[in-house]
Amino acid sequence: MPILVVVNKPKDWPLHVPDVEVVSARSYLTDPRFSQARGVKVFNLCRSYRYQSLGYYVSLLAGARGHKTFPSIATVQDMKTVSIARLLSDDLEEVIEESLKPVQSDSFTLSVYFGRNMAKRHERLAMQLFKLFQAPLLRAEFSKEKAGWQLWTIRPIPANEIPEPHWPFVIESATRFFQNGTPAPSRRPHARYDIAFLVNPEEKDPPSDPKALQHFVKAARRLGMDAELIDREDYGRLPEFDALFIRETTNVDHHTFRFSRRAAAEGLVVIDDPDSILKCSNKVYLAELLERHRILTPKTLIVHKRNKDALREQIGFPCILKQPDSSFSQGVYKVEDEATLERTLELLLEDSELIIAQEFLPTDFDWRVGIIDRQPLYVCKYFMARRHWKIQHTDRVGKTHFGKVETFTVEEAPAEVVRTALRAANLIGDGFYGVDLKQIGPKIQVIEINDNPSIEAGYEDRVLKEGLYMEIMGVFLSRIEQRKQPIRRDE
Repeated sequence: MPILVVVNKPKDWPLHVPDVEVVSARSYLTDPRFSQARGVKVFNLCRSYRYQSLGYYVSLLAGARGHKTFPSIATVQDMKTVSIARLLSDDLEEVIEESLKPVQSDSFTLSVYFGRNMAKRHERLAMQLFKLFQAPLLRAEFSKEKAGWQLWTIRPIPANEIPEPHWPFVIESATRFFQNGTPAPSRRPHARYDIAFLVNPEEKDPPSDPKALQHFVKAARRLGMDAELIDREDYGRLPEFDALFIRETTNVDHHTFRFSRRAAAEGLVVIDDPDSILKCSNKVYLAELLERHRILTPKTLIVHKRNKDALREQIGFPCILKQPDSSFSQGVYKVEDEATLERTLELLLEDSELIIAQEFLPTDFDWRVGIIDRQPLYVCKYFMARRHWKIQHTDRVGKTHFGKVETFTVEEAPAEVVRTALRAANLIGDGFYGVDLKQIGPKIQVIEINDNPSIEAGYEDRVLKEGLYMEIMGVFLSRIEQRKQPIRRDE
């Protein structure tokens, strides 16, 4: 991938690195050679990023041209928002404290030049900030508070704000950076696009096991996409990719949601998209949505402190209580008597103003219909764990037990199950969903819509096998190509 370093005055940047071209901002903006180039990385080192300046337009038009730019407009905007910058820096708390421990004053300014700082003791912190906020030149302001050192602000450094004594170090850092390559692994030269899989190696029950992830990577590469597994420390690298597939359990108050929002802002194809995470992660929202569109569900009550007494009459015993953001059967409780009801209500209402109560419908299994791009992909029967009412059960010693899984083609499954699942999922969007349903006689009832459905080797892929992974990666490829196509105007 060609690399352009865009500056106001090229003579001020004596970089002599193979495959790195230093060009002026005006040339980049006006020369057709650059506007028509494809697969370009742009490092914007202009003097200013203020609104409608040359530096602003370099990052803005680089995005329009499909070039990967550092910093992107989204990065610049993120850094302007103090709350976002401080939220993203929470992951660096330990590194910040270690680096700034010797500092005696109540404030500290750190300059980061291509992931480096002039003081050796701050090198680790500088690199972590560079990974999180991927701009070539950064300035971070820290303040000492009661809880310890906090990142107060961070922003790109315009070239005209670099102190004169720092210039030799900046040039040396840039040269070393481009000679050694970016922190990202080298891409295969024939790959048309790059897709990232966000995973958490420490997660106990992830949406995809390591073998399934290998299948996804293999499928992506067969379709001409380079694939890489990333984790929460790679937030700043998102602009390097064309797509993001989140294979970690999602939640709104979580780094997975921040990744999704950032990826969407950078123009990546992203599943799960932020809107789907917002909608699917809250069961109160789903209950209202399904009722409004007259999709059959178990008898449901949205419970709060003022109506909790109505639960006994409207739902009765036994019943199911759910915290709004529960997932993978966690945060879901079966209540069979008054005493248990009071304890569970007190527990759940302590953390959320609203919770969900549903009638208990005993069945041997739940249906799961996997849907992507508004098309059904696979159908499973998830049987209840042995001697339990849920498909997943963690015993007293912490061991998790699962029921067996049967997998079907879409054509083999009951047509009404598939139709109902599609109706429900289409209310959310065109992402990747797993719709859970119960079948009581002729009635098909939706339990919930999951934005982050499981794909594990030997289970959901049992029928389609490699074809399942190819179908999902094919959706990503189609969407990337659609976004990369120039808009044709009628003459």
